Amino acid sequence: MKNTGRCKELLTNGAEVILECSDNPARKTKYDLIAVYKNGMLINMDSQSPNKAVGEFIPRLFENVTLIRPETVFGSSRIDFYIEAEGRKIFMEVKGCTLENEGVCKFPDAPTERGVKHLHELIKACESGYEAYIFFVIQMEKAEYFTPNRETHPEFADALKTASEKGVKILAYTCKVSPDEMVIDKPCKVIL
Repeated sequence: MKNTGRCKELLTNGAEVILECSDNPARKTKYDLIAVYKNGMLINMDSQSPNKAVGEFIPRLFENVTLIRPETVFGSSRIDFYIEAEGRKIFMEVKGCTLENEGVCKFPDAPTERGVKHLHELIKACESGYEAYIFFVIQMEKAEYFTPNRETHPEFADALKTASEKGVKILAYTCKVSPDEMVIDKPCKVIL
């Protein structure tokens, strides 16, 4: 499974899933779990999909993009994207969100010290004169709003609020999801 989260609300007994076959003979398993249906809605579970989707979406987000560099070191972290557009210098961290309950999408679904560290680095980027974004990719089509999962990781929720107060911009977008692909679709309201 290409996902480090717990996903216990998705991987229930009898859940219909989408698998991808691998031809790699060195693998322990022949299939990857790509997506799962929950109440008729397809939810992408591939943790590599959010970065791929955001990489394709960046030129729609910023005008006149001249550079998109993935996996760029800043401070003591590797940030998902460094972007240059019309003289702007931007760091962007991407987080995939699969946890949904009654239209409310939350991140993280498991404690993430690495996520907290990334938020602190984004704050430092703002303090150093860069623009900084955290982009929550909601790996499904429908969501009423996004909010940090305080119950699972209060430190992350606090760090996200502090990051917002210190200039880090928070984006959340839903995605069009099919068995074959996931693409960024619509902005989603964020409630801290």
